[in-house]
Amino acid sequence: MGTIWQPQLVQGQGPKYKAVVRTIRQGIDSGALKVGDKLPPVRDLAWTLSITPGTVARAYTILTDDGTLKAEVGRGTFVAPPQPARVTDDPIEIDVIAHNQEQDNLSVTLNLFSPHLPNVGQAALIRKLMERVAQDPPSGMMHYPNRDNARPARSAVVRWLEGTPLGPLGEKDVTLCHGGQNGILLCLQTILTGRKPAVLIEEIAYPGFRRAAEMLRADVVPIAMDADGILPDAFEAAVKAHDAQVLCTSPEVHNPTGGFTPVARREEIAKIARRYDVQIVEDDCYRMGVNRAPAYRMLAPERGWYVSSIAKTLTPALRVGFAIAPEGRWSELRRTAEHSFFGLATPVTDLTAALLSHPQTDALSHQTRKAFNTYVQSAVNILGGHDLSWREDVPFLWLRLPLGWRAGAFCQAAEAQGIQIRSSDGFVCRDARAPHAVRLAINAGVSLSRFEGAMMCLRNLLDNPPDEINV
Repeated sequence: MGTIWQPQLVQGQGPKYKAVVRTIRQGIDSGALKVGDKLPPVRDLAWTLSITPGTVARAYTILTDDGTLKAEVGRGTFVAPPQPARVTDDPIEIDVIAHNQEQDNLSVTLNLFSPHLPNVGQAALIRKLMERVAQDPPSGMMHYPNRDNARPARSAVVRWLEGTPLGPLGEKDVTLCHGGQNGILLCLQTILTGRKPAVLIEEIAYPGFRRAAEMLRADVVPIAMDADGILPDAFEAAVKAHDAQVLCTSPEVHNPTGGFTPVARREEIAKIARRYDVQIVEDDCYRMGVNRAPAYRMLAPERGWYVSSIAKTLTPALRVGFAIAPEGRWSELRRTAEHSFFGLATPVTDLTAALLSHPQTDALSHQTRKAFNTYVQSAVNILGGHDLSWREDVPFLWLRLPLGWRAGAFCQAAEAQGIQIRSSDGFVCRDARAPHAVRLAINAGVSLSRFEGAMMCLRNLLDNPPDEINV
């Protein structure tokens, strides 16, 4: 074998090839396998571990692809030197990475329910940073979270948001939270008062707005909208008719339609909100490119609340989000978070600081957007003959169904073909009428060919609506 490594299969959840991957990584971490050491031939390791050669070969391939091992023709497989996180400009190479991830997460059903990010190198970078934090955690391992040890992470968020038109912003303005949904809930907890306040949302809106409001026993009031967002007259009428304290909106990337609210419309909304003292919570979690208009925190600095996360640009796994209060109200928002959960775990804030300030992170985010764009363009090429709303830098599409299809029936037909999509029913209030439409999230965690196959399947359904009338 050329090493003193005596492998024993590291058990855990999942298929056996993952156990082989864990076994080899444990050998490297423990020092039993060093850089340059030659691993046993596939058949020899398979015999030692009492598994099939194909299982070992698959594990070797995964570890070679992520740079842990290197294969040399005619010589064998060796432990590779540590490599920097891989960033590639080659769309074909991005597809190879996605294909490898697909093999590692093989499933009969293709999930287009929520966006899935491609792995363009961020997984390797996060793994290395986690190792660094574990070896020498800046915040230690024996303390409660506090404002001081989270300061580097908040400063990194400010750098990450550089260029976002939010108005004056310092690290003290940032409240770290467990993802964007938690940020929305924290904002509403800070804002709402009284026994039965009202939360205003777009008539077609991200369901997390409604769920957060209902958790706080608030009335949820939908507001009519057009292609540019909330209608000012409808907004003002709703404010007058209810004890409206806050408007929740997604003006930069409307979820689920992908729409955009231009600055003139935002200014009208801000003017009405100021007149009736209504707060505005802006969800910016789905924006992947540059802002096209100022955030409400800039347009109405005394009442604009901003929420975002790294879930659509780097990874949703860490559940790192950030909420920013209006000018002068940061202490209220931070107090809400501290009273709710004391603060993010210190290893998470240390990792967030390292990740968002790392010199490769911007490039990785750019490559994520580029990969998503490849999948969006492919979907548009296949489904473009139908009523489709899309944007290059948005990881979902809004599909209005042709005559003969209802949203629920179409989703059921798609699931029968192994494709999970989201009906418009989930984006409206319970007693509202939903449009005949569906949202197709981009799954860039599978190969482009598999994704295109799903798009072709959906197009076949669209082109062949059912003959019978469902009553």
